[in-house]
Amino acid sequence: MSEFKKLVFSGVQPTGNLHLGNYLGAIRRFVALQEGNDCIYCVVDMHALTAQLVHEDMPTQTRSIAAAFIAAGIDPEKHIVFNQSAVPQHAELAWIFNCVARIGWMNRMTQFKDKAGKDREQASLGLYAYPSLMAADILVYRATHVPVGEDQKQHLELARDIAMKFNLDYAEHIGRTGYGVDITVGDEPVHAYFPMVEPLIGGPAPRVMSLRDGTKKMSKSDPSDLSRINLMDDEDAISKKIRKAKTDPDGLPSDVDGLQGRPEADNLVAIYAALADKSKSEVLAEFGGQQFSVFKPALVDLAIHVLAPITGEMRRLMDDTSHIDAILRKGSERARARAEVTMNQLRDVIGFLY
Repeated sequence: MSEFKKLVFSGVQPTGNLHLGNYLGAIRRFVALQEGNDCIYCVVDMHALTAQLVHEDMPTQTRSIAAAFIAAGIDPEKHIVFNQSAVPQHAELAWIFNCVARIGWMNRMTQFKDKAGKDREQASLGLYAYPSLMAADILVYRATHVPVGEDQKQHLELARDIAMKFNLDYAEHIGRTGYGVDITVGDEPVHAYFPMVEPLIGGPAPRVMSLRDGTKKMSKSDPSDLSRINLMDDEDAISKKIRKAKTDPDGLPSDVDGLQGRPEADNLVAIYAALADKSKSEVLAEFGGQQFSVFKPALVDLAIHVLAPITGEMRRLMDDTSHIDAILRKGSERARARAEVTMNQLRDVIGFLY
């Protein structure tokens, strides 16, 4: 192989109801990336155990993520949609990466500190090692690009560090087996087995915030359902949540600079921009000077127009899960075949007998 073939990988955890932030920040981008790219999209059910060990209905949660992928427009025939636990090579590579990654690298991961809280001694080893499994998810397919939110960018940087350390530690073995690719990292030539994966971050609403507090990310775990628009919400619920969304007493500014220091206003404008495929500047050119009493109803109409077809298709798919199950089975078979190519080569590079 003379170069790494471009491959897009990403995944979504089956923990709680999917919401607007998941759609705009991830799933909608997954759909767009299908054009001109080879894509693998995963329901990361193994990662879900780091949030909560015992789940009452993991199968339903897993199917709902897959249903959202399909309802939003991901084509499971042209690309791969599967659930992580059905491809054991993810866990196998994660153990190798646990031996590559350094404790100091893991200690810098801010998400572990945030999620573990003050009593870190009681946090699970899985939560601590989560970024190593995330690196394995990506690199077991030798993926080159990952659409991520800002909160996952640090984990992607860790994946690059793990890939580079493996490439350097096993440089002679990689060269001897002939599985490597000549790349340049900075000014240094490297004969690499793993690519230096690149983040895909962008769009007018890469980080959707709570409807009740514009300084906090929209989250499944927020105790207030009014803080988020769930993908399974009906039209009345969407309308209620947007109309009750927190704002400030001023009207909308005429330019983006006027949104500074106004997190709730900025969030609603960003959501409108993302749903309409416009920039925030274009939205403000239309609504600048208007009060939220005018803007919110327009946002309600737009949100319902975009989300209602997706919600309807998700409900149809979840009413008879045989189609979703078939998609996941076929996707898992295809993913296992690709992942096993990587693991066979890695066993050779490392020196495992098999």
